[in-house]
Amino acid sequence: MTKGDKYLIILIIVISLVSLFYTKNSAFNVDEKYISIQVDGKEIKRIIFDKKLIGKTIPIKTEFGYNLIEIGDEKVRVIEADCPDQLDVKQGYISKTGEIIVCLPNRLVIEIKGIKDERDVDYISH
Repeated sequence: MTKGDKYLIILIIVISLVSLFYTKNSAFNVDEKYISIQVDGKEIKRIIFDKKLIGKTIPIKTEFGYNLIEIGDEKVRVIEADCPDQLDVKQGYISKTGEIIVCLPNRLVIEIKGIKDERDVDYISH
């Protein structure tokens, strides 16, 4: 292995790390976020975070079950559910774009999305 090979390997590692941090920061740092509430694969509610909504609870009652969602300051959690395992309640708050809460028995998915995420092409893989 020559000196040039070593420089090339170091350069490739540095470029990889820089691109990894750039992609992570640009893909997940979104100024405006909203909550997407989906039941059985269909979005039933879209809630944009607002200071007026802090502490508000939203009941989600469907044919599959019941969940009670609480909105905090730029975060959301499930505080009550009628599913047997209560994993969605135990998960606590989510606050970052891309984080999700899933309640499989009730077919409920709560996801935080960014307003800029409304694209046809996946931002990370493009």
